[in-house]
Amino acid sequence: MKKIICLLLVIAAVQLNAQEITKFSIQIDKERIDAPVSVALDALNYNTDKGYLVLYEVNASGEKLIPSQLEPGHSAKLWFILEGISAKNSTRNFILKNEGNTENQEPKIEVLKKQKDLGLVVNENPILNYRFGTTFPPEGVNPLYKRSGFIHPLWSPGGEVLTRIQPSDHYHHYGIWGPWTKTHIGEREVDFWNLAKGQGTVKFAGFLSQTEGDIFSGFQALQQHVDFGGQGPDQVAMNEILDVRVWNISDDIRVIDYTTTLNSPLENGIMLDAYRYGGGIGFRATEKWHKDNCTVLTSEGKTRIDADGSNARWCIVEGESGAEAGRSGILFLSHPSNRMHPEPMRVWPLDANGGRGDMFFEFCPIRHDDWKLNSNQNYTLKYRMVVFDGEMDAETAEMYWNGFAKMPKINQ
Repeated sequence: MKKIICLLLVIAAVQLNAQEITKFSIQIDKERIDAPVSVALDALNYNTDKGYLVLYEVNASGEKLIPSQLEPGHSAKLWFILEGISAKNSTRNFILKNEGNTENQEPKIEVLKKQKDLGLVVNENPILNYRFGTTFPPEGVNPLYKRSGFIHPLWSPGGEVLTRIQPSDHYHHYGIWGPWTKTHIGEREVDFWNLAKGQGTVKFAGFLSQTEGDIFSGFQALQQHVDFGGQGPDQVAMNEILDVRVWNISDDIRVIDYTTTLNSPLENGIMLDAYRYGGGIGFRATEKWHKDNCTVLTSEGKTRIDADGSNARWCIVEGESGAEAGRSGILFLSHPSNRMHPEPMRVWPLDANGGRGDMFFEFCPIRHDDWKLNSNQNYTLKYRMVVFDGEMDAETAEMYWNGFAKMPKINQ
């Protein structure tokens, strides 16, 4: 009894010392599900030395503690998850308090560095590995196929590996990566994807940051697209900042942001030629998936029969799985700010790879038009992957896309 009384006194003392910083409401314009959102802190003149921010959602039953995470920087933000389904035209109310020097909890999603991989893990269950060490092809295969800077494996929540690297039919396929294919530097063609041509490659050049927290964990990596120079010396044709962020939603779903920013240091920039391959995010699926057990559904209602070359806001790729649900998949989301949005896609048809129908998917912003990257300018492409076990329908995919496409209106 004494312990309970003491605990109540501590809670009461914290509440008495808590200082309200601001109240705000979120207006939901379109139905969304488990959406990461942020509130700007700049106008609040908040200083991290002055205490610990605690967020509550206010409803009919009182105040509910909401996990949140501070993202400092040029414009400080507080991130949290709008849990569950937020109905269209509804309003959710929040209050932000300063509750003194509360002890930070251990991050939910850990970033673990190994010999060649940076891994993201939740509750000891792996989410993904980013390979920063060089991966060489099998013995006897052209060593030009080596590269670094890609995601593999990507696991489903139930532990199914969904990616594949160096398949014997395409040794230059690397899980999830940015395969820019036909490019021109001046009059010279440079291919950074078909590595055996010996024209160029992509390599990891260093980590810029790593972040762990209750709401998201991730990293930023510098990747260099290296032009082997024809008859001249090697040169960096594009610097790429890859920003990968995993949101702590639930044990049943993985929400992963994949943001890539390109910058060419070349005096005259670089031309990314229109081609059916080449883009911000490509995915070579597990060898388990083929024409008889793997399906595609796009935001425009296209399937594996007619999705290739079409445009979409989102695309569900799923197939047979060893997970308990029997199927697993990835919902790929393209952000409205991306070039050529709704974005063209490359989707291998049912007769791919000699009729086996293996799965390759790519959002391909240069599918129909060239893209000139001018010297020393940043060009950003934003994607989100929702990784799941079981099946996903179009209605759920649309809710996830609404949550990614636009931050809801926040009234402070």
